[in-house]
Amino acid sequence: MLQQYDPRNEHLLIYIDGELYPREEAKISVFDSAVQGGDAVWEGIRVYDGRIFSLDEHLERLQNSAHAMAFRQVPSSEEIKAALFKTLEANGMRDETHIRLTLTRGKKITSGMDPRLNQFGPTLIIVAEWKPPVYPPEITLVTSSVRRNSAMSLDSKIHHNNLINNILAKIEANHAGADAGLMLDKDGFVSEANGVNVFCIRKGIVYTPHADSCLPGITRQHVINLCREQGIPIVEKNLSLTEFYTADQVFTTGTMGELTKVAEIDGRTIRSRMEEDLLEQIKGYFRAMTRSGGEPLPF
Repeated sequence: MLQQYDPRNEHLLIYIDGELYPREEAKISVFDSAVQGGDAVWEGIRVYDGRIFSLDEHLERLQNSAHAMAFRQVPSSEEIKAALFKTLEANGMRDETHIRLTLTRGKKITSGMDPRLNQFGPTLIIVAEWKPPVYPPEITLVTSSVRRNSAMSLDSKIHHNNLINNILAKIEANHAGADAGLMLDKDGFVSEANGVNVFCIRKGIVYTPHADSCLPGITRQHVINLCREQGIPIVEKNLSLTEFYTADQVFTTGTMGELTKVAEIDGRTIRSRMEEDLLEQIKGYFRAMTRSGGEPLPF
């Protein structure tokens, strides 16, 4: 699965620190922390029919990540909202839009790792693209040899830009001809795929790994909440590969692709023995949420 270029994005306006730049002119300094060490935090946000979905949750996670990274002079969530609205309005975007919101530690006075060299405040970057959900109806996974970082190494609760761990797993998946790499934790339990959270359904019960090594995704949490609201049993636990191989249904969750069915893992077809399609029910509840929830655009 490879994303395709959308010609509508040729003349995008990109927001950088209060200014809007044409796509080809949008640049940051070579001394910026994102360039120097991947020292940045980010969010992926989606726009549905004139509303930014789960905006408050995304901005809260961005603020928490920046605080955990000891960023200074962080813009307020209200300031970031205003910048988002400005960017979307300038691009005429009210639907079918994905936003990549990035906050770097900012520009350094000279090259180096020390955050004390950052004396200009953070850099705020907003890339809004025309981009409907990117995943096909079904995807395949292959287990990666790259283990997901534990909190002993780099806490997944920080939504940071240093994604080499995940990128290496994606490279393995590409070479194996799969859509994504399924990553295990240090103990061999399933954690997440390289860019999305994972769930499995067994005998009418929905399961998902603990958010220890995996990112506690916002779409993931929506699915957990929806299951509880609709009376669908949902359990967070350590899950082995075998439990995923032999599940009735497996699916992934994320802002970029929403909820996506997994057809195969490591050459094992996911075979449902259930009469009802529980995944389709959950997807229906999620679609209904996206049609009504979110922050209305002021234009």
